[in-house]
Amino acid sequence: MKRRHLITAIAAGAAAAALPALAANKLPLVEVFKNPTCGCCGAWVQHLEQAGFPVKVVEVDDTTVTRKRYGLPDKFGSCHTGIVNGYVVEGHVPATEIKRLLAAKPTAIGLAVPGMPVGSPGMEYGDRKDPYDVYLIDKSGRETVFAHYPKS
Repeated sequence: MKRRHLITAIAAGAAAAALPALAANKLPLVEVFKNPTCGCCGAWVQHLEQAGFPVKVVEVDDTTVTRKRYGLPDKFGSCHTGIVNGYVVEGHVPATEIKRLLAAKPTAIGLAVPGMPVGSPGMEYGDRKDPYDVYLIDKSGRETVFAHYPKS
């Protein structure tokens, strides 16, 4: 009996020691501002959730107000705007790029995929995938290519 208690205590201790590491890997909340009738925005939210992000959806009639509040120039606008750890994530940005942004922690406004490119997360259309770029937007509103997705 004592041996079983010892084994249980050791297992419990190991599990407790692992908890901080598990909590450290938890992804931050993405707050998504989207039109209530937009289906592709909902599909992008599902993409984020499947990648492990917790998501809070805020339904708005116009996402322009949110973009302006965070300083994202209109030319990068799309159909939804996400906010994560102070960064703007505009449009159909893949979750892998958001994770890379959060790991790199650049001084920037955030990421944007302007428009609604077919084949981007939430814009799937069969096997069709149009090429598109994910832009990193710096604090002055200038973009650089953060990732390129070629046509498949």
